[in-house]
Amino acid sequence: MGSDKDADDLTRKNKKINLPKPARVKNKTPNPIQITAEQILREAREQQEPEFRPPKQKIADPDEHADNLLRERKKFEDRIRRARQNISEWIKYATWEDKQKDLIRARSVFERAVDVDYKNSTLWIKYAEMEMKNGKKDYARNVLDRAVQYLPRVNQLWYKYVHMEEMIGNVAGARQIYERWMSWMPEKEDWLAFVKFEVRYNEVERARAIFERYVQCHHGVEAWIRYAKFEVKIGGDVLRARNVFERAVEMLADDEGSEKLFVAFAEFEEQCKNVDRARCVYKFGLDHVPKTRAEDLVKKFVCFEKRYGDREGIEDAIVGTRRFEYEDEVRKNPLNYDSWFDYIRLEESAGNRERIREVYERAIANVPPANEKRYWNRYIYLWINYALYEELDTGDVERAREVYRECLNLIPHKKFSFAKIWILAAKFEIRQLNLTAARSILGNAIGKAPKLKIFKNYIKIELQLGNIDRCRTLYHKYLLWNMQSFYAWITYAEFEKSLGETERARYLFELAISQQELDNHDEMWKAYIDFELSEFEFDRARKLYERQLDWMEQHLEVWIRYAKFEAEALAKDDDDAGFREEKKQSIKRARRVFERALDYFPASEPDKKEGRSRLLEEWLNMEASFGNLGDFSLVQPMLPKKLKRRRQIETEDGSAGYQEYIDYLFPEESEKTNLKILEAAYQWMKKRKFSPEDF
Repeated sequence: MGSDKDADDLTRKNKKINLPKPARVKNKTPNPIQITAEQILREAREQQEPEFRPPKQKIADPDEHADNLLRERKKFEDRIRRARQNISEWIKYATWEDKQKDLIRARSVFERAVDVDYKNSTLWIKYAEMEMKNGKKDYARNVLDRAVQYLPRVNQLWYKYVHMEEMIGNVAGARQIYERWMSWMPEKEDWLAFVKFEVRYNEVERARAIFERYVQCHHGVEAWIRYAKFEVKIGGDVLRARNVFERAVEMLADDEGSEKLFVAFAEFEEQCKNVDRARCVYKFGLDHVPKTRAEDLVKKFVCFEKRYGDREGIEDAIVGTRRFEYEDEVRKNPLNYDSWFDYIRLEESAGNRERIREVYERAIANVPPANEKRYWNRYIYLWINYALYEELDTGDVERAREVYRECLNLIPHKKFSFAKIWILAAKFEIRQLNLTAARSILGNAIGKAPKLKIFKNYIKIELQLGNIDRCRTLYHKYLLWNMQSFYAWITYAEFEKSLGETERARYLFELAISQQELDNHDEMWKAYIDFELSEFEFDRARKLYERQLDWMEQHLEVWIRYAKFEAEALAKDDDDAGFREEKKQSIKRARRVFERALDYFPASEPDKKEGRSRLLEEWLNMEASFGNLGDFSLVQPMLPKKLKRRRQIETEDGSAGYQEYIDYLFPEESEKTNLKILEAAYQWMKKRKFSPEDF
């Protein structure tokens, strides 16, 4: 039996299921008769069946009415039987019974609903409203009393209960309900509702007692502010209100949100025309409120001073508030030197010298934690500004000298140093006409932490004083300290040139280019050649170019500069025939330089093709600059063709890619390519035993 069933199931699974084929639109041309959306909606509305409405039933017989009530009750009972937890159905049922004037049945329905879900506050409220509407005060009171016992945290039930008692004139009962409610420590608004209730019946002392309990229950700033405003509004008693504020400040001065309390207290004193007391409140608040939360307090204080203070008071208020902000910042991060700079500028604007020096001393006491220059870059400017302040603003020379001395002793010169502080200290002594002290400072700088900037400034000072021998001594020390610096050699040679010592300068240049470890030989050679050109020693310059080419013969820029030198040595317009002949000879020499350069950049070497192309472009531009003496035919046949090619490269992720580059095809390469093709063709014909006559 089971096997036959399995076989039938297998047959059904294997049987092919015929699904309907999707409809295909054979003719996609637009219909000559178009139907609009409005027409479709109109037709659908016309074809829609009319809404079914049961016929109206007129009841004229008591028995028929009783039968109708029975049917309706049966319907309601069926609904609540199907959805027992749906309280809205219970409420509809009870409301219907109430409309039928059957209060007992309605009360029974509500009681049954309460047994189902006694936590539904809406059910209790509807139950109580039904009793009140029918004038059953005791029943309504009983309902609400049960409700607040079951749900004491539902404020709406308490409000309903109090409202009912107040509406029937039972003030004592309403007060008793409020007292029961307040024993549950409700929200702030509920306490205030109790206060308003007492105020409506002129029970100010009772309201004040409620406020005392309120601030104990909700121990916060807003509660005390409301209490103080109540005293001002109800009794107008300034002393009572001030007493409330003072008690609040005593207990909540350091709590979160205390800034609102100080603002409210100060505004209260301001309304009472006690300007001095208001100012004291603001200042006391600024002393106790953290600066992160005192923004509103600061704004209020500044506005207060603008209204009631003088210019000095306004400035003091602004400076004082900003001082608190900076104190908070430097306390959180004492190594944030930008905050110290802002703080110092603030104190300098105020002009109190003792405060300024105090802030400077506190700032420089925060030495960077590591002996690394990047940590000291901002810190060292605190010392510089301190010394300049003592010298320029206060005029205390000895104190400024002491600041420089302490700063130089503090810096770890063996690891790093600052040329600026050495130079500023030396210039300070020069301004005090103490040249010996300035030389001592710069000499110590060269000995402890030699730097280019120190040498330059020391030499400049001695040169202004006319001490040539001292300048030469400093240049010697400069070269001994950094023999590889081409800049040192050039500046020394230019110094000798400025003194008219041409041979000394030339000797220095010769020494410089002979240094094997010079950091930039090309610039050194260039400076030497420019020196000879400035002296109109063209033959010496030409020999220097030749020597440089022997030193670095493959240097493309040297060849180009050499050719331009030969072309421009006499490159100026002149009608003299002799000069024109000299100009032609100069052009020929420039062309020979280019021809020699092309021999060093053959087209057969791929890595030199770009250099050869550059040489030909420079040569062509030079021929154009010659005007009538230029000859383009010397260069144009050698110009290459620029070809855009692709080459395979390996990308960062290891995969293969392609890169475009510019290749140069020179005429001589094209001829070699053609010869290779002809040779290959000849070998092919020879291999096939053909002769050229066969073709």
